[in-house]
Amino acid sequence: MRINVLDIDTANKIAAGEVVERPFSVVKELLENSIDAKAKNITIEIVEGGQKSIKITDDGVGIHPDDVKKAFLPHATSKISEIEDIFKINTLGFRGEALASISSVSKTTLKSRTEEFSTGKEVSITGGVINYVNDIGCNIGTIVEVNDLFFNVPARLKFLKSSQREAALISDIVNRLALANPGISFKLFSNEKKVITTYPSNNISDTIRCIYGKTTYDNIISFEKHTDICSVHGFIGNAEISRGSRNTQSIFVNNRYIKSKLITTAVENAFKSFLTVNKFPFYVLFLDIFPDFIDVNIHPTKSEIKFKDDREIFRLVFSSVHEALRNDIQKSFNFSYEEGNSISLWEQEMPITEVVQIPIDLKTENKYESDFFKENKFTNESSYIEPSTGEVFFSTKAPETKSFDFDREEEEKIFSFNNKSLEQVSDLSAPSVVEKKERTAKFNRLTTIGQFSSTYILAEGIEGLYVVDQHAAHEKIIFEKYKDVIINQSIISQLLLTPVVLELPFEDYCIYSENTEVFINAGFNIEIFGENTISIREVPMILGELDLKNLFIDMLNDLKSMGNGNTVDMKYDLIAKRACKAAIKANKSLTDLEMNALLEELRFLDDPFTCPHGRPTIIKITVGELEKRFKRIQ
Repeated sequence: MRINVLDIDTANKIAAGEVVERPFSVVKELLENSIDAKAKNITIEIVEGGQKSIKITDDGVGIHPDDVKKAFLPHATSKISEIEDIFKINTLGFRGEALASISSVSKTTLKSRTEEFSTGKEVSITGGVINYVNDIGCNIGTIVEVNDLFFNVPARLKFLKSSQREAALISDIVNRLALANPGISFKLFSNEKKVITTYPSNNISDTIRCIYGKTTYDNIISFEKHTDICSVHGFIGNAEISRGSRNTQSIFVNNRYIKSKLITTAVENAFKSFLTVNKFPFYVLFLDIFPDFIDVNIHPTKSEIKFKDDREIFRLVFSSVHEALRNDIQKSFNFSYEEGNSISLWEQEMPITEVVQIPIDLKTENKYESDFFKENKFTNESSYIEPSTGEVFFSTKAPETKSFDFDREEEEKIFSFNNKSLEQVSDLSAPSVVEKKERTAKFNRLTTIGQFSSTYILAEGIEGLYVVDQHAAHEKIIFEKYKDVIINQSIISQLLLTPVVLELPFEDYCIYSENTEVFINAGFNIEIFGENTISIREVPMILGELDLKNLFIDMLNDLKSMGNGNTVDMKYDLIAKRACKAAIKANKSLTDLEMNALLEELRFLDDPFTCPHGRPTIIKITVGELEKRFKRIQ
C-alpha cells in the first residue's frame, strides 16, 4: 500500500467537513467572529435556509487591510499567537479554521474597514481560490456574504434538510448567541422577512422575554452562586414552561454556547427533586470560570468543553439551582400579619431546639403514642396543652387558667413514648430525639381542621386553607432524618456474616480506587481481594435490607456519569424509597394529636414543601381563590 499526500484543495475540503456541517455552522462561526470583534449591531440575512445565500453585517472593529487576504489562510487567527494562549482564551474563536473552511466550499465575499482607514478592502474567493482583492468604500465593520454553499461538494448537499428546517436551526443559534450577549442587537431576516429582533439590554431577562415571550418571562426563577474559581448564574423555568424536549435549555461557559451532559444532569436532578414533571425544564445557565480550569480545544466546532474538576462543577450547579427552587417555593408560603390580629401570637420565625418523632404506629390499630407532647418537651416555655381537647396553644405566657389536672398515670398513658412502635413506623437506626440544634420554621403554625378521605390533613392559616398530603409529608420528615444521619457521619455499619466478593471491570475498579473515601463515608468496609476484585465486609445499616451488589454498582455509575462524590446525592433515590416505605400510608385515620405533631415537625424541615420525589406535600388555597370559586368576587 502506497501513501498519498493530499493536495491543499482536498485537505481543505476534508477539514471543512469538520467545521462546516450545514448552513447553521456557517452562521455560528461568522457570528462568533462578529462578537469577538466587539460589534454592537449584527444583521443576518439568509435565503433558502442559508444554502443559497448567507450575509452577515456587523459594526465591529473590522479587519486591517493587510490582513484581509491572510484571514482566509488555514489556521490564521488574531486570537492566539502561541500554544500557551490556548489555556487563557477569552474569545469565542481561536482555531483559525472558519473562514478557510467556509471559503473552500462556497463562493465567499468579504468587505471590511477599520476606524483608522477611510476605505476598506474587498476579497472574493470561490472554492478556496482568490478571485480578486480590491479597495472599496464601506462602513466600519465587516460584511461577509456566503453564496451557493457546498456547490463543489454535491454529496454534502444530499444531507441537508429542507430550507425551512435549516432556517429553524439558524434561528435557534441566533437566539442562543443573543442570550449570551444581551448588550448586542441581533436582527435575522429569512427570505427578506424579519424573524428575530433583539435590543441591547443590561438585563438577560429582557432578552429572554424578547426571544421566548411574556409567558416564559413570568415563569422563570433566577439563581446565582460563587466559588473561588468559578461562578454560576442564570434562570430556570418552573413546571408551567417545561417542555417535552431540551430545545429550551442553554448552557454558556465564559459566554460560549456549549452542550454538557454533566451540567444538564445537575440542573435536571435539582429540578426533579422539587417538581415532579415528566418533561425537561427551561433554563439559561451561565458558568464563568478561569480559563486555566477548562479545555475548549476538544472539537473543531468548539461545542464541547472539558472541566478540570467535574465534581466541583456538578455540586455548584446542582446546589445553586436547588436553592433557588427551594426559596421560590418557600416564598409562596411566607406569612404576613398585622399587630393586634387575633392570631398575631403566631410567630413567623420560631426557633426550636429539639426535634421529636412523629407519633404514628402502623402496627397497632388504636394506639397512637408520642413524646411530642410530653411535659416540658418544648424548650420554648410559651407552649401548653388544653387537656379537654388535646389542642396545643402558643403564647408569650401560658394563662394561669390552663393547667394539667390529670394525674401522673393518666399523663403517661396519653403522652408516653413507645420506642418499639417508632421503629416499626420509620425503621430508623438514628436516635428518636436528634441532637439539639436551632432551626427556623419555614411557614407559620397551622390550626388543624380535620382529615379528609383519611389521606389529607386540612388546616387553617393566616392566608387561607392548607391541604397536606399526610404520606408525602411524613415521607419527607423521615427522608431528612435519614439524610441528616449520613451528613453527620453517624452511620452505623453492620458486619456481614459472609463477605461479598465482587470482581469489577477494570474501568469500575479504577473509579472505586479513586473514590475509596466516598465509600468509607457511606459506611462500607471494603478490602482489596486480588486483581480488580474487592471484598465487602461491612455495609451501612441506615437503609435496612438492600441489594448490596446493585447498590455498589449504582454508586459507581453515579461517580462515572456525574462525577459526583457526595454520598448523600448518590444515595438520594435509595433514601427516598426507604422513606416512602416507612411513611404513613394514604387511607390511614389520624388523631388530632398526630396531625398536629405531623404539621409541627413539617414546619421545621429544610425543604418542607415537596417530598423526595418532587410531589407537593402541602397546597395553599387562598381566600381570594375560594371567593372567586363562589363568585363572591370577579
